[in-house]
Amino acid sequence: MSEAAAKTGARLSDERMYQVIVSPVVTEKATRLNEFSQVTFRVALDATKPEIKAAVEKLFSVKVEAVNTVVMKGKTKRFRGREGQRSDWKKAIVKLQAGQTIDLTTGLA
Repeated sequence: MSEAAAKTGARLSDERMYQVIVSPVVTEKATRLNEFSQVTFRVALDATKPEIKAAVEKLFSVKVEAVNTVVMKGKTKRFRGREGQRSDWKKAIVKLQAGQTIDLTTGLA
């Protein structure tokens, strides 16, 4: 899908929705954000904010107010004296409208 099509709110295919949302992020900080109607997801590096919003709204049947994204740079690590590089990944913090919730402990229907 082109960026222009994504910005106009074009529909995402089911396949692309599952490619955009990789997994939920379950950390202490991400869990604390649930109190403020915010949910954190690991998303594809090429995913745009409109794509993320459309995917979350359709997959979880909720209304999204805002999407913030951060590219998490991979760390340099050593293993047995050899340097390696972890992959970069993208994190999306999705703010839901008032009264909306996502239960991450259950699977998708």
